[in-house]
Amino acid sequence: MAGRLLGQPRFVAGAVLVVLFVGIALLAEIWTPWPVEGIFMKHRLLPPSLEHWLGTDPLGRDIASLLMAGAASSLLAGAISVSLGLLAGALLGLLAAMRGGWLDEIIMRAADFSFAFPAILLATILAAASESGPGLDIAILAIALAMIPTFTRVTRASAGVIWQMEYIAAARAAGRSEWHIALRHVLPNLASPLIVQATLQFSIAILAESALSYLGLGVQPPAPSWGRMLSEAQSMIFTAPELAFYPGAAIVLAVMGLNLLGDGLRDALDPRLAPVRRRPLA
Repeated sequence: MAGRLLGQPRFVAGAVLVVLFVGIALLAEIWTPWPVEGIFMKHRLLPPSLEHWLGTDPLGRDIASLLMAGAASSLLAGAISVSLGLLAGALLGLLAAMRGGWLDEIIMRAADFSFAFPAILLATILAAASESGPGLDIAILAIALAMIPTFTRVTRASAGVIWQMEYIAAARAAGRSEWHIALRHVLPNLASPLIVQATLQFSIAILAESALSYLGLGVQPPAPSWGRMLSEAQSMIFTAPELAFYPGAAIVLAVMGLNLLGDGLRDALDPRLAPVRRRPLA
C-alpha cells in the first residue's frame, strides 16, 4: 500500500502541501514572529522585510503571523467538522442500509432535503438562535451539519452492496446481531470510500470556514482567520492587493493539497481508476 501511494504523484504532492500546512498550524500554537492580536500602528502597511516577512496590514499586524494562526483556525474547523459529519453520516448510512424499508426511505429523503440548507444558511440560523452569536463553534457546527448528508449517502450506497455479500449471510446464520455485523464486517469495508470522501470534504470545510469568516459568521476578532483577512483586505484591493493575495493563496494551496491527496488516495485504493485517469484525451 505504501509503495502504491508513493507511486501516485497526486498523493505525494498533496501530502507535501498538507504536511506543510499542518506543520505551520502546529507551530503557530507555540510561536509566531509577532503577536497575532497585537496592533502596531507605527508599523502599518510596511513592505516585506527581514523583520516582517510578508509586510504588515493597515493595523500594523504582521501578515506572516496572521497567516500562520489562520492556518490553525482553518485546519481545526475542518478537522472537527469533518469528524462530526463523518461520525453522524456513517451511523445514519449504516442504519439505513441495515434496516431498509421505511426507515431507509426516511433517512435518505431527509438527507436529500438537507442539501437545501448549505453551511452559510445553517450558520446564519444557528448564530441567530445562539445567545453568544456567531463564532468558530457555530461555524464548525454548521459545516458539520451540512456534511452529514454527503457521508450518509456514501455510506448507504456502499453498505447496501456489502449487505448482500455471502459472508454477511454467513454471519447472520452464525447468530450475530445486525449491529455486530455492521460494525465488525460492514464498516471496515467502508473505510476506503469514507477516507477518500473525508479528505475531499476537508477541503470543502476549509472553503466553508473561510467563506463564513469572510461574511462575519465564523472566527470573530481579534482571532485571525484567512476569510476575515480577505474581508478586511477588500477595501484596499487596488492600493494594497497583496493583503488579499496572501490569504487567498493560502486557501487555494490548502484546498489544492487536500484535493490532490484525496485523488491520490482514490487512485491508490481503487487501482481500476488509475488507467482511466492517465488515459490521454482524444
